[in-house]
Amino acid sequence: MRASGGLPHFSRAALAIVGAALLAACATVAPRGTGDLGIVIERAAGRVHVVDTTARASLARIDGLGDLSHASAVYSRDGRYAYVFGRDGGLTKVDLLESRIVKRIVQAGNAIGGAISQDGTLVAVSNYEPGGVKIFSAQTLELLADIPAVSGPDNRPSKVVGLVDAPGQRFVFSLFEGGEIWIADARDPRAPVLTRFANVGRQPYDGTVTPDGRYYMAGLFGEDGLALLDLWRPESGVRRVLPGYGRGEQKLPVYKMPHMDNWAHAGGRAFVPAVGRHEVLIVDETGWTEAGRVAVAGQPVFVIARPDGRQVWVNFAPPHNDTVQVIDAASGKIVHTLKPGKGVLHMEFTPRGEAVWISVRDEDRVEVYDTERFARLATLPVDKPSGIFFTARAHRIGL
Repeated sequence: MRASGGLPHFSRAALAIVGAALLAACATVAPRGTGDLGIVIERAAGRVHVVDTTARASLARIDGLGDLSHASAVYSRDGRYAYVFGRDGGLTKVDLLESRIVKRIVQAGNAIGGAISQDGTLVAVSNYEPGGVKIFSAQTLELLADIPAVSGPDNRPSKVVGLVDAPGQRFVFSLFEGGEIWIADARDPRAPVLTRFANVGRQPYDGTVTPDGRYYMAGLFGEDGLALLDLWRPESGVRRVLPGYGRGEQKLPVYKMPHMDNWAHAGGRAFVPAVGRHEVLIVDETGWTEAGRVAVAGQPVFVIARPDGRQVWVNFAPPHNDTVQVIDAASGKIVHTLKPGKGVLHMEFTPRGEAVWISVRDEDRVEVYDTERFARLATLPVDKPSGIFFTARAHRIGL
């Protein structure tokens, strides 16, 4: 039957039937957890893939994230939202379940990563240009605090690197030009309290924190060695670790700066990349002394421990960036060498470490390997993939 205007007319009974059908259709969409989700960065396209680590599949692609060179991400504590830090200063909140951008802001001219606070309410971003750290509400991305990174008698600005979260609602970071390490206590996020440590070493280039949140370590580019801060006893100051580990040896040109943003911590020992050398250094964490060196295929970039700590996986700067080597943490020996393809940029383990995902930029694919048998499990086509970040990071300090 039609109404006088020619439009269909439905009785209440018919509408009830339609409503019931819609409810039934909605009921077929199963609720979905986020524990096996993650994102893969497509750096050139300014896009991310939402991936499922159980199905080893891409679920969706999300465009519009700007310049994603050197992009990284952290997660809300429920694992639903990724906060993506772009090189263009962009900060983008992404909803993994709805595969959409919630909000995007450009908060600086050049940024280098970020962190999320212990309680998940704050997101901090470290900047190259104009330098400093900005703190935002994780819910709304409202700017809460702007911390300029200046040091010395002339208040010279510095690029900020190695930003991590630490227990006590703190953020810890390093000043590259200033040679300092700062702690920002953000319990009052609009008025963070700063503690500064000067003369920690020349040009700290990156930093990381132990999985228990106790020790912050900064790698030094301007000299051999590492700077170590005990966050349980910050009043003790920063001390130098492995000073002059390359003394008397000829330095090699550095083709790509190594990263320390995923602490390789295994069996009471830390595995760290040696800057400009074909070595991974082993540090005994009881006394923070050198416990050994592993000769590797090239200049290490990422040195990452499998979640159980038994293996340490290493990728390399050019011209060895087609290679990945696996170190047995107990023996300190290389147990396997893989050749995933040209341009290996990043590696990420599944939450319990049975598989590792590897981005192979120059061959437009992500490879998934079994970490026991080193067999290839899956290949995903991805345009110029770089960083891979899974939601398990939401529950780990420093990630």
